[in-house]
Amino acid sequence: MHRTAYLAVATLSLTVLQAVAQNYPSRSIRFIVPYPPGGGTDIVSRAVGAKLSASLGQQIIVDNRAGGGQKIGTALAAKAPADGYTMLLVSVTHSINPGLDPRLPYDSIKDFAPVTLVASSPNALVTHPSVPARSVKELIALARAQPGKLNMATSGVGSGGHLAGAYFQSLTGTRMTTVPYKGGGPAYIDLFAGQVDLMFTSPNPTLAYAKAGKLRALALTGAKRSAAAPELPTVAEAAGLPGYEASLWYGVLLPAGTPREINQLLHGEIVKALQARDVREPWAAATIEVIGSTPDEFTAYLRNEMAKWGRVIREANIRAD
Repeated sequence: MHRTAYLAVATLSLTVLQAVAQNYPSRSIRFIVPYPPGGGTDIVSRAVGAKLSASLGQQIIVDNRAGGGQKIGTALAAKAPADGYTMLLVSVTHSINPGLDPRLPYDSIKDFAPVTLVASSPNALVTHPSVPARSVKELIALARAQPGKLNMATSGVGSGGHLAGAYFQSLTGTRMTTVPYKGGGPAYIDLFAGQVDLMFTSPNPTLAYAKAGKLRALALTGAKRSAAAPELPTVAEAAGLPGYEASLWYGVLLPAGTPREINQLLHGEIVKALQARDVREPWAAATIEVIGSTPDEFTAYLRNEMAKWGRVIREANIRAD
């Protein structure tokens, strides 16, 4: 194509995109959540969706598309028109899946336009009360003295809790026996009964079980202590493992190619929504920290998370079910 014609086409395309952005949104927006109703992703999506609906003047329809460890809903969003009328809420699993499955039906980076890292929550490291370790250092010493004897429950192979535990073992030179379950419910049942010894899992409602004496909470896996449980150290400080972090984070993506003006608009509205007291305070009580990063910051964060979890998966030889 002649350079003059190329520039004319490019200018026309830019004009069309700007016109689309100026009239946006003119109808309802689908917010895909690749998990079933309930749980952290659903709570975050509905809170953000309600605020966006009020500020944008259009209905935000939360569309739960569970299955395949987040892959089904994510693939659906990747193939959606890049017009700003499809948003996707992802969790840490989005950065784990590429290391588990090289045949994903989408590219976790190239097929999406990051909007913002919405929030982050730590895992809780908990044990059954019968385990003779009252601190992270005592747990490490016990695991080193009896390699493979401690049983670590997970809510599934490749789950955030599973990877948090594998990362912990890698950095501490310990070896535990991983016991995968199909979901957190069955894992909790066996942990309460003492059939398994420990678990890295969501702090909500785990910390309530610990306060009731059903479990023993040793630490949280975030980068800093949580205001909701300030008495609990981070794994990094309790074990002397600088840099250890295994967060359960949530972020918003758009299909790649979505006009930048729309991305910027949604970013601004989401960040504004996250400042609302009726969002921040309930989330803080549930150990969910509001973040609201820029698109570029979220892109860098995604790449770092993918590199970290890919390395952990390779070193631990973790294979998807």
